[in-house]
Amino acid sequence: MTDAPRCAVAITDVSKVFNPGRANEVHALDAISLRIDEGAFVSLIGPSGCGKSTLLRLIGALTHPTGGGVRVNDKSADQARLDRDYGMAFQTSGLFKWRSVTENIELPLQLMGWSKAARRERAVEMLELVKLEEFANHYPREMSGGMRQRVAIARALSFRPSLLLMDEPFGALDEMSREHMQTELLEIWKKTGKTIVFVTHSIPEAVFLSQRVIVMSPRPGRITADINVDLGERVFETREAPAFFEKITEVREALRSEEGSA
Repeated sequence: MTDAPRCAVAITDVSKVFNPGRANEVHALDAISLRIDEGAFVSLIGPSGCGKSTLLRLIGALTHPTGGGVRVNDKSADQARLDRDYGMAFQTSGLFKWRSVTENIELPLQLMGWSKAARRERAVEMLELVKLEEFANHYPREMSGGMRQRVAIARALSFRPSLLLMDEPFGALDEMSREHMQTELLEIWKKTGKTIVFVTHSIPEAVFLSQRVIVMSPRPGRITADINVDLGERVFETREAPAFFEKITEVREALRSEEGSA
């Protein structure tokens, strides 16, 4: 008998209201409950303004719920943040243009007090992970958008967090670069075993990357579908397989159903 996977993220009956009691009050999330197992790759998808990014920020303790609770690695989200249990990657890489690639990756380690030698050794490891060893001394302006995002991912993983939170990290890339980065991300996921929570507007991206796609309703955001995606190992041919298009249709119909009932 195999042990059940550990719970990485537990969200229980969470609601989020911005500016409560004011004229500009916004009810962003309502009655969100979600469990994400350790090592899973889960995507959040829904219409613009449904609260996907807000939910991600709640997991990362960048904002706090109005009601309900969020636990990460069986501790409060605030404690998980203090313990550096997660790294984050956003749509823009957020690299400092005056720092080299290596120096950008080393930045969180420097802030955490790692020695110079330990920082450099870890940066070398991360550059190998994202296949950018030859660009160690380059600056962000000398790299493509996809390469900058790989550096941002390396930086987010540099201090060995167990959880990676990603908010549309490939949204600004062209289609070919985006597909390449999706494949690269899956390789990183397989090598590191991290838990990944990924926000996207793209149905094909969510289906290609994820083990589960969480569909959210228009605001106030609720979880309306939890779709398992079993496509085996994701390779180039996956995007041309009938099962891939069937899952895209399933997610699209779930989204359309909610938009139609809003």
